[in-house]
Amino acid sequence: MKIDEIMTKKLEIISADASIYDAIERMIDKRIRSLLVKPKDEQDVNGVITVRDIVHKALGKSLDLKKTKVAEIMSKPVVCIDKGMDVEHVINLMTKFNITRVFVNEGKEIVGIISLLDVMSAALIERAREGLGV
Repeated sequence: MKIDEIMTKKLEIISADASIYDAIERMIDKRIRSLLVKPKDEQDVNGVITVRDIVHKALGKSLDLKKTKVAEIMSKPVVCIDKGMDVEHVINLMTKFNITRVFVNEGKEIVGIISLLDVMSAALIERAREGLGV
């Protein structure tokens, strides 16, 4: 199964200059666990801010959520995989880097995200296909 068959295509993006409070509001509103952080300029790269980052790097350190910027706690660069790759490749990346999400690119553009839940869903779909002889 290919990555583009199971990836989430709707990406939520936030500015590196946004406050952590803004990131929290967006994550809660959209019921998601991460936001893609857009590069500040042509020399910069995409980053990611996750619920884990917020809990451990901001809440756990009692940072001022309205004054602290996303850039101060985000991770970068993001780990990406080409949308035409097989799911096994993303499993290997997740295992190797101990990560729960991988961004999907087409050329230089990020076009989706794949999470552990997406990988598990793909595994179930594959097992069902095998069981049906499809």
